[in-house]
Amino acid sequence: MAGSTFGTLFKITTWGESHGKALGVVIDGCPSGLFLCEQDIQSFLDRRKPGKTSISTPRKEDDLVEILSGVFEGKTTGTPISLLVANTSQKSSDYSEIASYYRPGHADFTFDSKYGFRDYRGGGRSSGRETIGRVAAGAVASKILREMGVTLTAYTSAIGPVRADLSRFDREAIAVSPTCMPDREADKRAADYLAQCMRDKDSSGGVVECVIEGLPAGVGDPVFEKLDAGLAKAVMSIGAVKAVEIGDGFWAASARGSENNDAFYMEDGKLRKKTNHSGGILGGISDGSPILLRAYIKPTPSIFQKQETVSRTGENIEIEIKGRHDPVIVPRAVVVVEAMAALTLLDACMINMSARMDSLTGFYSRS
Repeated sequence: MAGSTFGTLFKITTWGESHGKALGVVIDGCPSGLFLCEQDIQSFLDRRKPGKTSISTPRKEDDLVEILSGVFEGKTTGTPISLLVANTSQKSSDYSEIASYYRPGHADFTFDSKYGFRDYRGGGRSSGRETIGRVAAGAVASKILREMGVTLTAYTSAIGPVRADLSRFDREAIAVSPTCMPDREADKRAADYLAQCMRDKDSSGGVVECVIEGLPAGVGDPVFEKLDAGLAKAVMSIGAVKAVEIGDGFWAASARGSENNDAFYMEDGKLRKKTNHSGGILGGISDGSPILLRAYIKPTPSIFQKQETVSRTGENIEIEIKGRHDPVIVPRAVVVVEAMAALTLLDACMINMSARMDSLTGFYSRS
């Protein structure tokens, strides 16, 4: 299978299946000398693991990470870092019936069309559990970025019709609310909406926002490797994401230039912007303003209503899916969006070191 590797200089390869023995990631290109322990990574994995709230799948997994290589005496060595997370709560029997038909909204049919074979136990590589490797690697990238003064804050901005009021932004609420919303009132309304979805044997989608602060102007490239293009590809590679916005996004298409342009001004000797419709990126290159990214996530396709589909032998049938499924995957996707953004940013920053002569001469002249 091609396409399991991401990045240019800070490169990751994820591996494993939903119901296999384990999942994990190999990180190549991490600099030596980074203080790194399993808890640095575990704190990120805990944000995406299942079974924590009433609005996530009841599958119970500790998702404990083990560092197999690349760290010695508490610091990275510069060699590949291999991370492993064992699967401990597989119930493959819940999925045995799925082998005979294609679930609506899933990758069953497309996997069969491409490979002529599929791991039907929870979706295999197309399962949301594949994101464990992404999140583990993103934790390492985020730690490096923090040491560079770059921070990422991701949260749920909408679930179904319920939208967070960002004028009531509460950073602490992101970590403690079941929905990961930064608005406690919206969290309660979203929980009520999801409870109704569950009573209806249905599911919901939503929106994740990620705000990136501290990235200086000048990161990214102006043609095929635009920073916003890289972020969009990274986030769109998350299974359930169906659209991505940067800044004003879709609204910009209906705006006038006089409304969409960000005016520049000088303050304390620094160039600044009066507004941030661009979302922190101009011409594919960061402009020094906060980068605002939105990911639009579809409803969980595994619902418990009767649905029409087709069997592998070509018969029209009706099915009722069994198993353990999230009524909404948006809250658990928050950290995945954050991780993919962090991986993209760090890789772009590393590549950017070769953009100017003074970067090269300034580094090597020290020796």
